[in-house]
Amino acid sequence: MDHPIQTDYLRWIVLLPLLGAGINGLLGAILQRQFGKRAISFVACTPVVISFLLSIWAFINLLALDPEKRFLIDSLYTWISLGSLNVTVAFWLDPLSVVMILVITGVGGLIHIYSIGYMQEDEAYWRYFAFLNLFTFAMLLLVTADNLLLMFIGWEGVGFCSYALIGFWYRDHVNTRAGNKAFIVNRVGDVGFLLGIFLIYWSLDKAGHGTVTFREIETFVPLIKDLEIWGIGVVTLATLFLFIGAMGKSAQIPLHVWLPDAMQGPTPVSALIHAATMVTAGVYMIARLNFLYSLAPSTLTVIATVGALTAFLSATIGLVQNDIKRVLAYSTVSQLGYMFLAMGAGAYSAGIFHLVTHAFFKACLFLSAGSVIQAMHHEQDMQKMGGLRWRLPYTHLTYLVAGIALAGIPPFAGFFSKDEILWKSFSHGLIFQWALGFAAAGLTAFYIFRQIFLVFYGSPRADPHTQSLVHESPQIMVLPLLILAFLSLIGGSLGVPEVLGGSNRIEHWFEPVFGSPGGHENAPVAMEILLMALSVGIGLFGITLAYLIYLRKTLVADTFSSLAAGVPYRLLFQKYYVDELYQFTFVRGTLFFSRVGAWIDQYIIDFIVDGSAKTTTFISWVNGLFDNYVVDWIVNKIADSTFGAGDKFRKIQTGNINSYLYVVLGAVVLAIIVKLRYSG
Repeated sequence: MDHPIQTDYLRWIVLLPLLGAGINGLLGAILQRQFGKRAISFVACTPVVISFLLSIWAFINLLALDPEKRFLIDSLYTWISLGSLNVTVAFWLDPLSVVMILVITGVGGLIHIYSIGYMQEDEAYWRYFAFLNLFTFAMLLLVTADNLLLMFIGWEGVGFCSYALIGFWYRDHVNTRAGNKAFIVNRVGDVGFLLGIFLIYWSLDKAGHGTVTFREIETFVPLIKDLEIWGIGVVTLATLFLFIGAMGKSAQIPLHVWLPDAMQGPTPVSALIHAATMVTAGVYMIARLNFLYSLAPSTLTVIATVGALTAFLSATIGLVQNDIKRVLAYSTVSQLGYMFLAMGAGAYSAGIFHLVTHAFFKACLFLSAGSVIQAMHHEQDMQKMGGLRWRLPYTHLTYLVAGIALAGIPPFAGFFSKDEILWKSFSHGLIFQWALGFAAAGLTAFYIFRQIFLVFYGSPRADPHTQSLVHESPQIMVLPLLILAFLSLIGGSLGVPEVLGGSNRIEHWFEPVFGSPGGHENAPVAMEILLMALSVGIGLFGITLAYLIYLRKTLVADTFSSLAAGVPYRLLFQKYYVDELYQFTFVRGTLFFSRVGAWIDQYIIDFIVDGSAKTTTFISWVNGLFDNYVVDWIVNKIADSTFGAGDKFRKIQTGNINSYLYVVLGAVVLAIIVKLRYSG
């Protein structure tokens, strides 16, 4: 790799949202009280818009360079210099990260603008935008970091902001529990991420090149490709550890359970964090370390399998949910599964392509759902909606466009990216994974149009009072919906495959990062077209089935829900009882061990401590008795004897000098007599 071009404006793409977060976080309450909510909106939205404009400028600068030289870096200062470990705070821009910052600031900016209308009545308006800006900063830091440690700071930052925004309405215990759940589950994955980082550095350091900088890891990783630990290749083990981190952040089975509950936060939060940016962090991390994962085929197979299972199982759960946001939540989990299927197939560009199109149509769906929820006075049960297309014409239009894109119907964006993933997985021999992804495509089309028909078509099912108050959202909310719907329509043009007369521009754009795809130039065109037709066909079948059940009512939904005595339906409605399993094992298990610990503390530890205290008290009492009745008696007797002797000897001292002389004379005479007797 050539030396990257040094620049000094990349830092502002990342730091401007942090500036907005700092101002609103520290002074927001005062600004809101003194100048109103418009001041908060200006402070929050302006930095993100400027970051977006700078991102476009960065893209133009990269585009002007030769493909093999499309690398920019902005180094700030040396962060850690300890032995062989040298870490710099530096922002790295290449064809991959520039696409990510365009999505984060572009889609994120639209969500900021939408939030002005959606959160207008909330008293904590300033706090909401402070966290929204802080999240944007953390996500930008994550995707522009030039090393694993700096990426991890951004990784943890989005986790914290997610926790804060999910539980934003903290007075409701359900919201705080959802925030805690997201935080805890992500920490489980983060343990794996840290172990992966440590193992990579340790292995490279053992080879004489300890580093956590991405381009240096890429240079030196061949030195450790044959190194083993515990009989497993170090690269395989490190990539598996890192994938555990990705599973937590990107909600892959079995660490997916936090994402549906995360819908408790404000709907724009769902759009930003859980559709367009945060949950794609795991996908980005694998794409960034593609040179590492390409050396671990076993890990890639695991990733593809987990991704395919996640796509299929989450889609089946989405079939029977009635909460409008929960359906979209399981849809997000399912679409993330497609992205990981692409990563596992080594089709990194296809996975990032789907990340981009998914950001368009899923953000549009979430924001449109927010428009519906606000119009229905915070009602989220689709069974109580219906007939809204006339009252919410713009919301209906954007929902329909984004829904078609999600269903994978051409020429909408979702078709091109999803079909590319299915084709790549099939052509790489991942037939089982392809079959799961293919089935999930039909299920996706069914559940999204089930939602559209239940919400916008048929007869209104809301109470008369709610129906009378339904109205379209304000323009500041409608405008982002229209822009995202337009992107959901045309976004697929970035990756039109050659078989349809395109050049797959996004795949060529990523070649400096992922290399040329190669390996399947001779794949039969007829097979690709056949699989494409099957993909569209199963999508249309899903839409038709939803139409017959929920609009025409030719088929009765209860017929399907009552199959096998309703067991499959209950299994799906209860989300395969994964939450209950975790509750029984991990939560109750933890509580059980806590109670055991409390019992040991109360009846064993406390018994020992209390027994020691009582023993000490008893010994002190005995010691007191000994001191009072033995030691004191001896001391007192000695004192009394001394006093008695002194009293008696005191009588010798009469004070009469004649008596003293007689005593002295007698003593002298006695001494002389004794002397004469013994000397003679």
